[in-house]
Amino acid sequence: MVPGMATSPPAPDAPPARQVPDRIHRRRWAILSTLMLSLLIVVLDNSILNVAMKTIATPAPAGLGATQSELEWAINSYTLVFAGLLFTAGLLGDRVGRKKILLFGLAVFGAGSVLAGVSGSPAELITFRAVMGLGGAFVMPATLAILMNVFERDEQPRAIGIWAGGVGIAIAVGPIAGGLLLDHFWWGSVFMINAPIVLLSLVAMVLLVPDSRDPQPGRMDPFGVLLSVVGLVLLVYGIIKGGQLADFSDPQVVGTVVGGLVVLTVFVLHQKHSSHPSIDISYFRTPAFSAAIAAIALVFFALMGVSFFAVFYIQSVRGFSPLQAGLLFLPLAAAQLLFAPRARLAVDRYGARAVCAFSMLVVADTMLGLLLLNEETPIWIMEALLFLQGAGMAHIMPPATVAVMQSLPREKAGSASALNNVFRQVGGTLGVAVLGSLLSTSYRDGIEDTLDAVPGLPAAARHAAGESIEATLGLADRMGPAGRPLAAAADDAFIHAMHVTALGSAAVALVGALVSVLFLPGKMGPAPQAAEPLEERKAGAER
Repeated sequence: MVPGMATSPPAPDAPPARQVPDRIHRRRWAILSTLMLSLLIVVLDNSILNVAMKTIATPAPAGLGATQSELEWAINSYTLVFAGLLFTAGLLGDRVGRKKILLFGLAVFGAGSVLAGVSGSPAELITFRAVMGLGGAFVMPATLAILMNVFERDEQPRAIGIWAGGVGIAIAVGPIAGGLLLDHFWWGSVFMINAPIVLLSLVAMVLLVPDSRDPQPGRMDPFGVLLSVVGLVLLVYGIIKGGQLADFSDPQVVGTVVGGLVVLTVFVLHQKHSSHPSIDISYFRTPAFSAAIAAIALVFFALMGVSFFAVFYIQSVRGFSPLQAGLLFLPLAAAQLLFAPRARLAVDRYGARAVCAFSMLVVADTMLGLLLLNEETPIWIMEALLFLQGAGMAHIMPPATVAVMQSLPREKAGSASALNNVFRQVGGTLGVAVLGSLLSTSYRDGIEDTLDAVPGLPAAARHAAGESIEATLGLADRMGPAGRPLAAAADDAFIHAMHVTALGSAAVALVGALVSVLFLPGKMGPAPQAAEPLEERKAGAER
């Protein structure tokens, strides 16, 4: 530089400085593929288990002879541990390294899968499902947090779109994979299939994925972590119990839910006054962050509730097999695979607010479209509705997730990812519990008079037969030809209950549209300061 000569400012259209090292940037898509593989098995496992429920309920040696309650706990033990530890796992990833946390989670999930596959009793299966939930809780936040640290900000929306599309694919592919496995192998194969995928993921992680963490994590907050775990477990348990009892006014349900909310309130107050909080509560004052979190919870509330009753409609009312039912959900997955990676194009043009609000309205419309379904409706109508629903979801999850993740600094990616997953999990659990309860109550009201008219049916058997359409159809089957009118009445009662539940789902989606209109930003804000990947800092220190 010539002495005295003024330096020129950078050109206003100059690209932003790259924050990801070149050697990591060059392999970013390979890293994303590896992250998708680990995400796939965690999400797929929950959807694959639904197909195996009937087989697990059959007596040994074909199954475990599990009761309805034991089957529910095989699902809920995973959900409780998973939801309760998501936030803690995200915090630990920020502190000790996200790659380490991800490797640990995959190893635990794989071990739990193998043990679940060789379970000799329902109690063992419930225990090992909880172990799988522990591993899954450490995998989910880490995948998204690592993604944020290997992609530049301008590419993050596209990467998150692919990540979100993978979640949708796993949800739809699970029942298909489960049906194929059960057609050729024993019930434990739905868990054992995870083992080779986990091994492949572990090798790929070690070779490809860089480590990263918060360079200034501060002191750990054990009391805050304990409060978050206890509060989330109590809240999720209360929601699950309310769904099981189909009565959210039951004292046990109210007490547990209120207890969880009280503990979480204490957690928030503790975070506000702590000198080393686990999460900065002030983030929730950012409309983009809070609205995106709410949108994610609401859309999963609506979607999981619909998925719950759609399975019964397809199999119990329409008579399709589990494998056929899984194939019928493919339009939902295809739409997410097609549109999620491209959602950023719509957001760039119209803004997150317009895209998410419109997509929420699309989801609400597809819920209302379910009112067209009955015993004789051409199945292509349901397929078209599922495709549109998947397209709507594909334009909600990526921009909402981007809004959450880019509202926090990159070094806090683990915490942001954990919060994203916690609200999604709680929203989905609420959807199954609340909308499932609405479905059960509406169905019982619709079938009650018909069951009362069955001659010689004991009160206990009448109550059990009214629990679900499966229970009613089981009674009708045992009655032989005399049970045909009861089976027809069960179909009619379920269709009515499904329509009532669809209206509830549509109302939830409309609330999501309102939240999006009022609080989501039109455009994304400036990038927060990014943290340097851990392995790059180590290399710099060595030099």
